Amino acid sequence: MKNLTSWDSDPVQAFKEFVGTEAFAKTAQRLPADGMLRLVSGESARIYISMFSNVSAWIAEQGKTFSTVTHGDLVRFVNRVDGGKVVLNSKIGYRYLRLLERCYQHLGVIPNPAKQAILSTDRTDLPKDDAGRTLSPEQLQRFFDALPADPPRRRRVTAFDGWKRRRDRAMQVMIALAGLRVAEAIGLLVHEVGHQVALDGSVDLTITPEEKHDTSYEHITPLPREGVAELRPWLDERERMVKELALPGLFVFPANVLGGKMTNKTVYKQIRATFERAGLDMSRAGGRTLRNTFAKGQLDNGASPDQLKDVLGLALERSAADYKFTRIKDDPKK
Repeated sequence: MKNLTSWDSDPVQAFKEFVGTEAFAKTAQRLPADGMLRLVSGESARIYISMFSNVSAWIAEQGKTFSTVTHGDLVRFVNRVDGGKVVLNSKIGYRYLRLLERCYQHLGVIPNPAKQAILSTDRTDLPKDDAGRTLSPEQLQRFFDALPADPPRRRRVTAFDGWKRRRDRAMQVMIALAGLRVAEAIGLLVHEVGHQVALDGSVDLTITPEEKHDTSYEHITPLPREGVAELRPWLDERERMVKELALPGLFVFPANVLGGKMTNKTVYKQIRATFERAGLDMSRAGGRTLRNTFAKGQLDNGASPDQLKDVLGLALERSAADYKFTRIKDDPKK
């Protein structure tokens, strides 16, 4: 067992020194497809540090330290209730326990209290998370009808006026029709879009972890004919921007003419705006709903969970099977 002194006296600092190392990468449950260890991205490190800070503060409030907290304490942490509402849904609670398990594993703590907490938690006793939201075919069509578009009779001062609206339109269509995570769409690179058009009019998108979330697995997903029809004009315009504006970088959907990377927050706001224009319920209106809709449609059309797992780039078949439980939410009453 490694020395736990620093983890007890200043656990957050100890974790900060650990999370960006190869030692942390080695505690991952699954290595990337190429078998190469990858250090976590800065964005992921910030998320992990925030999570660890939250649980560390709670441990201190209980009068415990990192080395004295028990698996029973950790079960209480993930099952906390505030104002009659569960603080953490079961999936987020598991992620907290898994993060702590990795720390105790690195430190050689046996038995591992976080692992004991995971094993001792009866999943049937956990509060049920709300079913994921999906759109009906009619709602999805209304979403497409409400996508950003150039206003009628508008005269452009330059050839590229309004390019961000056309970028946003193509991105939202692609998320909906290829089932991409927002992080995958933001980080999509030009060379990941296939050039060969299949007999059904689709093209393959080869999604790699490069410029995306560090937990993304390389996978191939087809973009159907309808999506290609929206994406190709944007790619042509982007190419003209490269030639005429010297647009740098390889992002399919750059944030600006400097070739910067878009943020999740920006895309989230844009998708919510489309939901609002479509008159759809605004609760949980985002890229996840579009991905849910795509996945549920694949299962309804006969895809097996194993097939869907590969298309979505998931690690586990059961994760793909969960999409069958997504539910359509009625439109708000006027």
